[in-house]
Amino acid sequence: MSNIQPIPLSPIAAYALLGLVLVALVGSGIHPEDRLTWFMEIIWVVAAIPALVLTYKKFPLTRLLYVLIAVHCLILILGGLYTYAKVPLGFWMQEWFSFERNHYDRLGHFAQGFVPAILARELLLRHTPLKPGAWLNYLCVAAALSFSAFFEMIEWWAALIFGGDADAFLATQGDPWDTQWDMFLAMVGALLALALLTRWHNRELRIP
Repeated sequence: MSNIQPIPLSPIAAYALLGLVLVALVGSGIHPEDRLTWFMEIIWVVAAIPALVLTYKKFPLTRLLYVLIAVHCLILILGGLYTYAKVPLGFWMQEWFSFERNHYDRLGHFAQGFVPAILARELLLRHTPLKPGAWLNYLCVAAALSFSAFFEMIEWWAALIFGGDADAFLATQGDPWDTQWDMFLAMVGALLALALLTRWHNRELRIP
């Protein structure tokens, strides 16, 4: 394991992020638009929270990554509350930019590449001999795309198991290229995350 020691997130900030996500999670579960969709969206949040809490002292992540994960959790929770095709923010975007559909799910898949790319970068830098550079960037994008592809398989399995009841979870909104758009936007998110956040992330990891 690398001897990298990231700048720690203060306990106050950690409690604030955790509290924000928990309040949103509990609130979303009171009257979600579709209970099955809500459950399939928030299950990732439910799995992430105990993992992050248990590793907070033994393997703390960077402040940047904790914030990104919290934002990603909120995106998933909001999508679970309304279903992706009915999130108000997506309708506002549809009106502002004259989109033909609610594009909130596109934001979700963009985040599905943006956040995992930084997570992969941190884990690879701290657990392998890899150094910042082209190979690290390639593997981060590949990891984000792998996660995106796995999620698309989950949507496929949900469609096979639940049939029409999974339509709100799939959120294709009649677009035959929805799966391709999802993976493309995850790739764009990963590339943009590396382009915008690499220097910031290096500072958080105390890498010169």
